[in-house]
Amino acid sequence: MELVPWRPFGMLSSSRKDLDSLLNRFFRETPSIGPFTEEWLPSVDISETKKNFILKAELPGLDTKDVSVSLSGDLLIVKGEKKREEEEKDEHHHFVERYSGSFQRSFQLPTSVKGDKVEAAFDKGVLKITIPKAEEAEKKEIEIKVK
Repeated sequence: MELVPWRPFGMLSSSRKDLDSLLNRFFRETPSIGPFTEEWLPSVDISETKKNFILKAELPGLDTKDVSVSLSGDLLIVKGEKKREEEEKDEHHHFVERYSGSFQRSFQLPTSVKGDKVEAAFDKGVLKITIPKAEEAEKKEIEIKVK
């Protein structure tokens, strides 16, 4: 028989490792890839009204010519490229934190939409895409009648 030291919090240690692993995996899937890579993904908010889906993407430093938006069925695709600024001849960087490079984000829309009515506007570094729902997809309130 082998003697094993009793550790009252030993079981919590493995649970803690599992939780840490889960949190690390979750936070690795966030849009910011990391400061030492050439990849980046813009932060996006998606909301829904009775008649529309609204997507807002933060794209600081980009112009409309740097971004494209397309819709294929119920898949919305936003892609673009943020070019790195050219370094001055005598300029030496001490710290570089701004992202550059190409990106692509795809979003599966939960209902059918009016693809020919989608609108996109770009203002102060924020891309706003308004996607009207198809009429059959709009939420309808049903009145309950008293008999």
